Amino acid sequence: MAAALGVPSRILFAVSFWAVLCLLAFQDVMAQDASPLPDYVIAAYGERPPIPDGPLSEDLKTAVQVAFVDSITLSAWGRDQMDALATIGASKDPRLGWIISDLMRFVTSPQLNAILATTASDLVGKDMRQQNAWGVLTEHLMAWNIPAPPGYLEVKRTIFTTIIPGWDKIFVEGDIDWRLVSWGGVLIDNRPHDKTDDLCNCIPAADNPEVISAAEATWLKDDDIVFGITVNGQSRAYPRRIMEVREMVNDTLGGRDLGIPYCTLCGSAQAYFTDRLPEGVERPILRTSGLLIRSNKVMYDLNTYSVFDTFLGHAVTGPLADKNVKLEQASVVTTDWGRWKRDHPETTVLKEQYALGRDPDFRNTRDADGPIFPIGDVDPRLPVHEDVIGAITASGKPVAFQRSKALVALRNGDEIAFANVRLKLDGGGIRAVDANGADLGSHQAFWFAWSQFHPETALWPE
Repeated sequence: MAAALGVPSRILFAVSFWAVLCLLAFQDVMAQDASPLPDYVIAAYGERPPIPDGPLSEDLKTAVQVAFVDSITLSAWGRDQMDALATIGASKDPRLGWIISDLMRFVTSPQLNAILATTASDLVGKDMRQQNAWGVLTEHLMAWNIPAPPGYLEVKRTIFTTIIPGWDKIFVEGDIDWRLVSWGGVLIDNRPHDKTDDLCNCIPAADNPEVISAAEATWLKDDDIVFGITVNGQSRAYPRRIMEVREMVNDTLGGRDLGIPYCTLCGSAQAYFTDRLPEGVERPILRTSGLLIRSNKVMYDLNTYSVFDTFLGHAVTGPLADKNVKLEQASVVTTDWGRWKRDHPETTVLKEQYALGRDPDFRNTRDADGPIFPIGDVDPRLPVHEDVIGAITASGKPVAFQRSKALVALRNGDEIAFANVRLKLDGGGIRAVDANGADLGSHQAFWFAWSQFHPETALWPE
């Protein structure tokens, strides 16, 4: 029985139906990127497998029918299905690896995972039958930049929305690479605005959180990590203990509306202004979708279900993408509470209740051995988890400053500049300003995240 392998029949049927519709429609498919791979990618992942550029053969169409449709209609998984998967694997078409990867993300049956991993191994010409086969396969597909098959979004949408409800408005066409999107293991936060106290099986955003003065914040230790934001002379600290369990805050500071996402996986808190938008655009209420893209959270607007690129602030799908909405960033300073309140004695800080009893910070042990979700290849100039301060120059050039070296230089009184960007100490952390001292919307992040979302970034020191 299909259900006995760990996936309900209705789920496999929906997946198979759409997969067949899309796979049978392959026509003259060309690779998205045939450019040579960098040496460091080949060293880590091996050579990219050949990518067919033609339609599926009749035998392969039949194999897809048997493996993904007959297994459901016959309520059985037997020799015919195994033979069909063997035919699919023998096609050596690595494009189909993306569909297998998406299925594997949700499959809990070890037997079915092993079957899919074997087929994936045949497709890419490399053994994927390893612990966390889904992650290993996805890493290779990303690093090799294997193109998605035509109709891929429909296949993926069916898989994801059939298994977990709430994403039907998320999986739509747009300026987003759906190959790189995976499930983060939690459900979408689609609670109404300002319902902070409503329970959910999600990562619960905090809307309009209550704050207290620095003197009242006796629950915080001086060495607790906080994310400091200053807008129009008003400062506020967002403790990491809170942000790790909330990952999103919709707030107002200094007379400006803000959406503040924190991605624990990429070590990055950012602040976006969610006001002063084009006429007719309602303030976006940012929420966590439960999805990841290269181990970075995928956020969306609760009002329109428009997806935003969390790292860049661009709307990439939905009505807000149609209106070319791009959110302006405010700087976020990562520091400790003692130094932040010393330099900003009038700061406010969120109440302890928003930490939901989580104590202490858990981020640093969870991914101590490297990212726990697939990220693909990473620019080798720095270790993946090196902290950097990222900013964008007036010409649009992204630049990353290695935080450890920048702190030493700034504390020694040295000037750090790149184009119009200047770094300055603030509350024990670092922010970027221009030559006139105007804020440039900088933030701290792990190198793998900054470099992947800004692949042309400059690096200081070079």
